[in-house]
Amino acid sequence: MVTVSIHNLTFTYPQQSRPVLNAVNASFPAGQFSLITGVSGGGKSTLLKLIAGLLPTDAPGITFNDRSLTEVPATQRSKTVAMLFQEPSTQFTMDTVANELQFALENQQVPADEIPERLTAALDFIGITALRDRKLMHLSGGEQQKVALAIIVAMDSAVILLDEPFASIDPTTRLVLLQRLAQLSRERGKTVILADHDLSGYTDYVDRLTVLADGHLTHLSPEATQERLATFAPAKLRLQHVTVPADNQEALIQGTQLSLTANGRTLVTPQNLGLFAHHTTLITGPNGSGKSTLFRSLVKLGHYQGVITYDGTDINRLKRRPYARQVALMFQSAATQFLNVTVDEELTLSLKNSYADHFTPAMVTQLLTELNLADRREQIIYTLSSGQQKKLQLLCMLIMAPDVLLLDEPFKGLDYASLQTVIQILKRVQQDLDLTYILVSHQLSGLDTFIDYHLQLSDQHLTYQGVRA
Repeated sequence: MVTVSIHNLTFTYPQQSRPVLNAVNASFPAGQFSLITGVSGGGKSTLLKLIAGLLPTDAPGITFNDRSLTEVPATQRSKTVAMLFQEPSTQFTMDTVANELQFALENQQVPADEIPERLTAALDFIGITALRDRKLMHLSGGEQQKVALAIIVAMDSAVILLDEPFASIDPTTRLVLLQRLAQLSRERGKTVILADHDLSGYTDYVDRLTVLADGHLTHLSPEATQERLATFAPAKLRLQHVTVPADNQEALIQGTQLSLTANGRTLVTPQNLGLFAHHTTLITGPNGSGKSTLFRSLVKLGHYQGVITYDGTDINRLKRRPYARQVALMFQSAATQFLNVTVDEELTLSLKNSYADHFTPAMVTQLLTELNLADRREQIIYTLSSGQQKKLQLLCMLIMAPDVLLLDEPFKGLDYASLQTVIQILKRVQQDLDLTYILVSHQLSGLDTFIDYHLQLSDQHLTYQGVRA
């Protein structure tokens, strides 16, 4: 069992004048489940990377049972500490799930005859045995996160660091994985340190909550911890204002006998499905059930069976570029959507290609201020935090002003305050430009007054939930 201690740690990124972490002192006890929260871009990922030894620092301020990680031979460090990144796909090297786990264990120099048993046990522990031979790049974002977590389990490190591990995980699976992490700390003595913005589900599992703000860490008392977690109680995550579309309501996007398959798996059986103009529709469902596949089909980037029409015309008869001006997709991974180097360059490109003259330079500056990005205009996009990238991505997509905007996990990596700001901006732009939003999100906190319709994907079928208007 290992206690992680931080002593007077200060860290400043190159070409930045203000430290991200300023004289931080903290201790994460052995065998406990510690949760870190704080604003987007506040330094949580930086802190975890420093603990993992993934960022260069001259400070000797991080110790594992009073021993610096630099004193541990490089080949042995993964047995001491392992980290799961915000974007798990960036950690993958091999083609299949099994090969990726085997590769990780081989790098740890685990004896060859022990690898099959540890690999199987890790997949079973996370509940993804069925994914064993699947191609990693064919998995959903949530499935990839579960694979990355299985790799961490297989490595059997004493300290486990997790950066937003549930950002693309459905609520049911989230609770199962929380139970597994608590089991690792309480039954196997692992020191678990996890950073998250969405605090739902942690009440029964976390030993201590720590807040990172203005470069400083503060450990909350048990009473303050429960008060903070109560904000994310299940009752506050329910969608109580959604309605079912009227039977005679005309759909803007209509699927007729629409069905979806992927890699030999049936995701959606043939059904008629309508999506409605000038409303906000939320689609939920288990990881890997086909939500992102549906989005790709709606923008002509994926295969489907049946017919999809937009405003009464089969989308296969519409040319790709004009159709993209009407229906656009915001990707789940923000970094894959950017085309430039700096924030300002990306914004300039979006303004140049905007389908509306609504967004003036002054308005863009105001929105950047609201999103706490005003001082980041010259910054390289890929040095932004995950939450900051997501806010920039969303702003760029809104500037483009398509009639229909498909949003795949648009709130990933956002703290609660940023989430509320983003929702207010989405509402204003929707009202000003009469836009239609269709989104996939596993995070439900704060969405109740934003969502008009709720489509649930379950048992290969999409069904509207709520009270009929």
